[in-house]
Parts: sequence; structure tokens; C-alpha cells
Amino acid sequence: MAQRAGSADLPLHGGRVPQWLGQRMTRLGALITEAVVHHYGRDEFLRRMAHPFWFQSFGAVMGMDWHSSGITTSVIDALKRGLTPLSAELGIHVCGGRGQHSRRTPDELTAIGDRIGIDGASLATTSRLVAKVDSAAVQDGFDLYLHGFIVTDDGKWVVVQQGMNGDRRQARRYHWLSEGLESFLDSPHAAIEGQEQGRIVNLADRRADASRMSQLDMLKSLGPDRIVSELVSLERREKPGDVSQPMLPHLVMPAHHDVREKDVNMKRLHGTLAAAADRGPADFQQLLLTPGVGARTVKALAMVAEVVHGAPCRFSDPARFSLAHGGKDRHPFPVPLKVYDETIRVMKSAVSKGRLGREEELQALKRLDDQARRLEQYATGPDLKEIVVGEFRDSHALGGRSIFGWEEELKARSLKRG
Repeated sequence: MAQRAGSADLPLHGGRVPQWLGQRMTRLGALITEAVVHHYGRDEFLRRMAHPFWFQSFGAVMGMDWHSSGITTSVIDALKRGLTPLSAELGIHVCGGRGQHSRRTPDELTAIGDRIGIDGASLATTSRLVAKVDSAAVQDGFDLYLHGFIVTDDGKWVVVQQGMNGDRRQARRYHWLSEGLESFLDSPHAAIEGQEQGRIVNLADRRADASRMSQLDMLKSLGPDRIVSELVSLERREKPGDVSQPMLPHLVMPAHHDVREKDVNMKRLHGTLAAAADRGPADFQQLLLTPGVGARTVKALAMVAEVVHGAPCRFSDPARFSLAHGGKDRHPFPVPLKVYDETIRVMKSAVSKGRLGREEELQALKRLDDQARRLEQYATGPDLKEIVVGEFRDSHALGGRSIFGWEEELKARSLKRG
């Protein structure tokens, strides 16, 4: 039985993903997906996408704002662009998106069904029903604006959709997984992410079955006008009180933009950095050919490797994965494009050779992740502030870029003003 798995606070952020980052997210997102499918299969990829902690880390390792609601849109869009050309090979199809794209999801699913021979009409109905449950049956103050539907050739699917509360400047993300789903009205969610807002009406919970039946009986016996009259009378008499909510794992995405030490599991970070220093020279000497970039790229690859191979418990601190390729808003540091491009090159080489049965480079990434697990038990290193300062110091040499411009140009303008 699919169950709700947790919640998280996602601050609403405006703006768009710049083209230079969006193109790279498309390539890296597709390569990470291919690696997960290669090692663990399509079903596991769907499970990962249904896991809110992994999903947030996935977006962070690709250079998106590590804590914001924008990760949802950018990840779905990147996967749709990156996986569509690979759909025949991987058997994975990404539909929907934000706004008008979400409304086209049923038509997209019908077309995919006709093309590959699955029941697209039934999937289209599922898409509409999932959206209705989270927009009408779960009344939590968030209005849906994004609906992403990922389906495989054998008809299994995952849905990631998001709603916003404009007054609070917050978002809530909902995850659905077809695996084990028995009813759309019997606690169907794989996860719901968003800060607790107090009282929530969830008519999709199995405990609400009696309420749903009573509402139907009431509608038949009283009619809509009498129901409204009774409701007004009840609201006049109602006194505020505490409503107990079931305790769920809760991922809090803070409002602050900067990455702080409390946001990062430093033990795991030091293990990753130590593994990069230990395994890099042995495994990546022939892969990393760009002078001055190789060692830094291995650190990024170690975090990408964890996204591919890590167990769910390892994604409780998504901020840590932003230290792979920074963030478009300069938090924790500008995106080092030379490192990012080198990461893509290494991953592309490893995945391409893996398709041909040549596993050496994929196994090198796996060893990098294995070594990080071993070393984190005793590895030590600099604190987070030192790491971030070092990244800013080297940013201009590593092709640092953000929505504010190239780091080298920003530094030159700053020196001129000084």
C-alpha cells in the first residue's frame, strides 16, 4: 500500500532557470537517470522520483536552488527534455509540467499509449483523478499549478505535482507511485511535501471513508441549500481547538538562501571529499584531462555517484548536494561551468560505454561512492565556511556563473569600483 512518506517546507521562488543552466540540467539529469536504470532498473527510478528527499537532492546536485520550490519545475522540465529522445531505449516517458503543460498531460498519455501499446485512456483518467485528489479531496490551502506524470512501457508510473500558497509564499509537493496503489481514496500518496499549516481536510485518507459516505447521504437527503444553511450555523457555534495530526517524517527547507552548516551532514561531506582525494588519482587519471579541473570534478562526481547509488536515508540533507555544482543564485557558490561540463563528459563516457557492456567507468563511480561510505566514519576536514570561501576564491578560474553574470566579470567590476 502506498503511504504518505513525509513533508517539507518549500519557499516559493520567482524567476526562470537560465538557458545555460537548463541545458546542462537536461544533459546531467538524463545521464543520472540512465545510470540509475542501468544499475537498478526502471522501477527503482520511479521509486526514487517518488521519494521527496531524493528528488530534492537530485535537483540540488544539478545546480538548481537547493531549497526552493523551483526545483520541482526545473527537474520535471529537464527530464522531459532529456529523456524524450531516449524514450524508445529506456521505456520511460515524461509528460506534463507547469501551467498549460500540465493540462495537456491526458492527451500526451493517450498518444503515448497509442504509440507503445498500453492503455493510454486509462492513464489519462488516472492523471485527472490524481490531480483532483490533491486539489479537491486534500484541502490544505495549496492550489495546484504543476503536474508531472512519468510512465514506463509496462504502464507503471509516478506523479509529482505541486501546489502553492501565495499568501504564505510557500509550496507543497505531492508524490504518487503506482506500485502498491490499491485505491485513490485510501491514503494513496507516496509522499506530500510542505510545511504543516494546521488543520487539513484530507478526504483521500482511508480514515475518511465514513465521512465521504456521510457527505453523499447528506447531499441526497438535505440538498445543497440546506447543507449551506447548516454549515453557517455550525461555524457560528464552533470554538477553536487542537486537532491532532499524524506524525510524519518532515523535511524542512528553510527560507534562507545561503547554505549553513546546520543544513549539511558534515560527516558525510567530509567522507565524500576524502573519497574524492583517495580514489580520484587511481580511478580517474585517464578520464579527467583538463588541467586544474580534474580534482575538483572528482568531488562533484562523488556527489553525483551518491545520487545514483545512495540509500534513501542518505538524502536527509539535500543542501549537501548543492556543493557539487553550486547554485544559479550564487548559493552556496556560483555554478563552476568547467566542473559541470567535465562532470557531464565523464558521466556521458561512463554511461555510453556501459550500454556496450564496458563497465569500467561506471564501476569507478560506484567505487567512489563506496569509499565515501567507508571514510565518513572517521574523515575530518574544513568547516563549511572554509569550503565555500575556497569555492568563491577559485570560482573565476572554474568558469563560475550565476544569474548575476560571469564571476570573472563581477570580480573585475568590483575591483574597478574599489
